[in-house]
Amino acid sequence: MSVTLLNIKKRNGEILPFEPNKIENAIRKAFVQVTRDEHAQIAKHISELVQKELEFESMTREEYVPSVEHVQDLVEKHIMSAGFFDVAKEYIIYRYEHAKIREEKKLEDLEKLEESALKVTKRDGRTQGFSEKKLRKSLSYVVAGYEDEIDLEKIVAQIKLEVYDGITTKELDKLLIMVVRSMIEQDPAYSYVAARLELRNVYSGAVGETIKDYTRLHDTLRKSFVTNVNLGVQLGYLDQRMLEFDLAALSQALNFRRDDMLMYMGVQTLHERYFLRDTNGSRRILEDLQGFWMRVAMGVAIAEETSQKTKKAIEFYDMMSTLRFVPSSPTLFHSGTNHPQLSSCYLNTVGDSLESIFKVYADNAQLSKWAGGIGTNWTNVRASGALVKKSGIQSNGIIPFLKIANDVTVAINRSGRRRGATVVYLENWHYDVEEFLELRKNTGDERRRTHDMDTALWISDLFMARVKDDADWTLFSPDEVPMLTEVYGKEFEKHYVEYEAKAKEGTIKIKKTIKARDLWKKMITMLYETGHPWITFKDPSNIRSPQDHVGVVHNSNLCTEITLNDSLTETAVCNLGSFNYATHVINGVFDKEMVADTVRTAMRMLDNVIDINYYPTVEAKNSNLKHRPVGLGVMGFHDALYKLGINFDSEEAVIFSDESMEIIAYNAYLTSTHLAKEKGAYETFKGSKWDRGLLPQDTLKLLEESRGTVIDVPKIGKLDWTPVRDAIRESGMRNSNCLAIAPTATISNIAGTVPCIEPIYKNIYVKSNMNGDFVVVNPYLVEDLKERKLWDYEMIGLLKYHDGSIKNIPHIPQDLKDKYKETFEIEPKWLIRSAAYRNKWIDQSQSLNIYYAGTSGKDLANIYEYAWKMGIKTTYYLRSLGASQVEKSTVNTTEFGSTHKRQTGGAINTPLTGITDTKIAAGIVSPLSVLNVETQAQQPVPLSPSQPSAKPVYKITVAPEATCDGCQ
Repeated sequence: MSVTLLNIKKRNGEILPFEPNKIENAIRKAFVQVTRDEHAQIAKHISELVQKELEFESMTREEYVPSVEHVQDLVEKHIMSAGFFDVAKEYIIYRYEHAKIREEKKLEDLEKLEESALKVTKRDGRTQGFSEKKLRKSLSYVVAGYEDEIDLEKIVAQIKLEVYDGITTKELDKLLIMVVRSMIEQDPAYSYVAARLELRNVYSGAVGETIKDYTRLHDTLRKSFVTNVNLGVQLGYLDQRMLEFDLAALSQALNFRRDDMLMYMGVQTLHERYFLRDTNGSRRILEDLQGFWMRVAMGVAIAEETSQKTKKAIEFYDMMSTLRFVPSSPTLFHSGTNHPQLSSCYLNTVGDSLESIFKVYADNAQLSKWAGGIGTNWTNVRASGALVKKSGIQSNGIIPFLKIANDVTVAINRSGRRRGATVVYLENWHYDVEEFLELRKNTGDERRRTHDMDTALWISDLFMARVKDDADWTLFSPDEVPMLTEVYGKEFEKHYVEYEAKAKEGTIKIKKTIKARDLWKKMITMLYETGHPWITFKDPSNIRSPQDHVGVVHNSNLCTEITLNDSLTETAVCNLGSFNYATHVINGVFDKEMVADTVRTAMRMLDNVIDINYYPTVEAKNSNLKHRPVGLGVMGFHDALYKLGINFDSEEAVIFSDESMEIIAYNAYLTSTHLAKEKGAYETFKGSKWDRGLLPQDTLKLLEESRGTVIDVPKIGKLDWTPVRDAIRESGMRNSNCLAIAPTATISNIAGTVPCIEPIYKNIYVKSNMNGDFVVVNPYLVEDLKERKLWDYEMIGLLKYHDGSIKNIPHIPQDLKDKYKETFEIEPKWLIRSAAYRNKWIDQSQSLNIYYAGTSGKDLANIYEYAWKMGIKTTYYLRSLGASQVEKSTVNTTEFGSTHKRQTGGAINTPLTGITDTKIAAGIVSPLSVLNVETQAQQPVPLSPSQPSAKPVYKITVAPEATCDGCQ
């Protein structure tokens, strides 16, 4: 994949366009100083290697913007890797001399600051003296309420070190934010203060001028809300129907105190990616934080009766602005706009013809264009070696077509905010499955690799039974076994055995018999090595589907939480949003009444999306209007456990997972019946499991009957479901499906919660975005350590040294070590058990990541077999530990101890360092460069005697972003 790097971050924090020619010019100058020849071709080659490495880093980190220093580090490395050590020396000296000049300039600025001669350039071009008094007054507003946690003098001192003569007011505003956010690791309060500083820029942008009178801020923002809605309609960004609301009443409903609910990451994410902008003009934002929530609420309320629109918009606004429920990113992006593509997920199927294949390419391009994440079933396409009757030649199978699908994914930028995202599904009896397993490998024929597209297997119960029995497994081409994609459970087994008999008779031509365990081993091995293909299960997804009367679930979606029927004529669509556990634990209790209220409003919002939505294809529109599925999910599950004092790896957590999901499901299904009574049941309700009196919890027995085994999950709950069953019989259901738990990667950042049903990834980690990196610390841990008088600079250093883990920090009490285990310290069985107990209430599925810290293939296979036995429908990413220990060069090893472990494992979730097979495959390093490193690695690199030691760099594990940004 080739990603164009657009920006670079200067030393003062300013983001500027990336100019690759500057790298090449700098390298040429270094060559000229040493060899009197600029060696243009060599300089160009090294420059290209640097650019490719930067592009590779950009692929692995969302919104990545490299710093000038990092680019120069890479230039040094690649010059040395190519064997030109004298040139590298000259480049290092060049950097050192310029660093001295910058340091001298800083000393001059400090002198001017002390003499009150340092000037600040205002927006109109005038200059005025830098005033420490004004700085303190400005900071006093943003730290209000956090005085006990914030060290104001430290902030002021750091600003004085960083400010320079001639700095603009815009640069000074950015400097304030950068300084405060660099201190977030010391206390979560700094994150709220940084958010307030970011919001000052938001306010000015929304109003269209610098805010001068903060005593009238709220009145100013209310007026700008009305002005901006009208302007948005006038400029063609917003739907004309947005003017049908009582804008004055909506402006009065805006509650600006709720701005303080978001931490810095949430505000910064919304500001950079979500707020409506004048894209054809000034580029200024057309909404502030509360105006954003209201714009989304209005867009969803457009579907309401005219007399109810304003009232419902306020109801929806209150739900979102208090973070009780947050819709998915497409809804946040496009609600109220002229192209309201509010849906998150699309599932489609490819037919066995060129016409169908290329139609799906075109459809997927349109779906991606409007921010949809896509899951496509490719099982119908005939295998390699199969006869193409019309042309009389043999098929090349699915792999070449998947390469094209990969490139279509790369080419699409979803809504100008995200890269295209697609996953392809294949049933594991397909003759090409062994090559399919290798699509994500970093070695081999690049024409048969798809590095930018996810892959997943759709696995039957029959296969898992044969793995258990060490039996044979036969691979087929789908054109010779057409029934296998359209049946499941016992019916699948019946047809599969019949096809095997025909294969033995010789009437089926394309076939291969292997041991089921051998294929299972290959699947697990490749999953460990590359993170793909994901493991998803066909039979529980179908047997438990409410819509078994109108079709088959052929695949899941991009994030494996959607299990809807699709076909050649129907593209399944799902509209997502997430219930926030964190806001529903009040005084140590999960508030059931509050949950019911939130779910009722959330379900109405999601149902409205179906009628408002812009559908990029006819197949998507027909399917969604016919079946009306929605996917209410959850996030902040671990936040709730923290607040309730429950450890993630405990039976108590499993029970809470079960009981809390029952409450959510109960209210979701009941609300759907109320909506059906008000607006009518969905078109295909008749004959569905709902119509037949079967609720999701009832279908576990059907799965047990199909398998002939017991699933170790309680079949009953705590609530009386009679009212729900009665309401369904009376009114039907408005929605064919109601619940699906998506990863919530981005909206969890906005809400400041742990994503979906995950345990916390790290107690301390680096968050990267367009404005750089900053450290995030688990706020619950900080609060508990403060209560024990254990939170200080030494503890921050210990946390950093131990990469966030507290298990080896001696003076932390054991109860806190048990409470604050990170993902890789929790046995996978606990995630699976919680998911299985939760699963029985859900009519779709969950994005269930598997975290595995070991290296045993047998143990990993056992984990996935356990998930299958527990009735899990789908799993998502496999996360294993990275292959290298994180660097801790700023941590004093004398004080904190020597390196205590070396991480080993498969799929790497942190940015790769050094020369690896992955980088060779990506073209970042050439074989020549590798050869030079290998043959000259022991040779000392000549350095200037005056060269200072490298600036200490501290690297903590970077939080993974692969918890799908595609859906949420």
